[in-house]
Order: sequence, then C-alpha cells, then structure tokens
Amino acid sequence: MQKSCSCGATMKIRLRTVIFQNKMEIENVPIYSCDDCQRSEVFPPVKSQLTGYIRSLGSNPKAGSVLFNDISELAHLLHKVTNKDNKHLPVVTIIEDRINELLDLLLLAQSLGDAEWREDLHVRLKQITNYMTATYRLS
Repeated sequence: MQKSCSCGATMKIRLRTVIFQNKMEIENVPIYSCDDCQRSEVFPPVKSQLTGYIRSLGSNPKAGSVLFNDISELAHLLHKVTNKDNKHLPVVTIIEDRINELLDLLLLAQSLGDAEWREDLHVRLKQITNYMTATYRLS
C-alpha cells in the first residue's frame, strides 16, 4: 500500500510506534512514511480511531504502552499481513480467515448474552467492511 508524497516520492505504509506526551507508547500504528523527505502521516482509515484513543487517555496519561492492533481491526490485519510467518498466505485469505474468526466469536458472544463483546465484534467487522467497500467500490 503506497501513495504519492507531496515531494513526489512514494510513501510506503509501515507499522510504527506513536508516543503520546512522552509517556504512552502506541505500537503498531499504520503510518505512511516517505524515505526521501521523512514526511509521515497516519493511515487515513485508522486516524479517527487513533485520535479517539488518544483523547480517551486524557491530558495526563499513565506511562505505558498499548498495541494499536488490539484496538483497530485494520491495524490488526496489517500486522498479520506483514508478519513473516504469513508471507506465504495471500492477503485475501488472511482477511477471509479474520472475518470468519470474528463471525465465530460473534456467535459465541451472542450465545453468552454478552452485549458489550457483541458490540465490539460488530465494530471490528464494520471496520473491515467499510474499508473493503471504499477500497474496492463494492457499493
């Protein structure tokens, strides 16, 4: 996944660590980076999630770290796709496997009557479908 930088070079997507107020490390955030001019920007489909998470930390967060791929489904998929253990798998297979996993978990959450877990799974599935719809113009 690449895009053009304002300097004319190609920006590549990488999973980076974002440090908030020199206290909180948010690891595995998808970031477009330009090797020529060093410009970086958050991958647009996860930007609102990242800013929402940072907002939830408040003005004086505790020191620590969090994996953004545990928060964002798109970051999770990018993390899986870029994992060396998965290099032999087509991207579409990784996405399909994750959707099936989330659907299985949704059935479990429904059978347990866990509304909060069910809502989280709905949000995760929606992140995938919204991105896929926008990317492949499925609607």
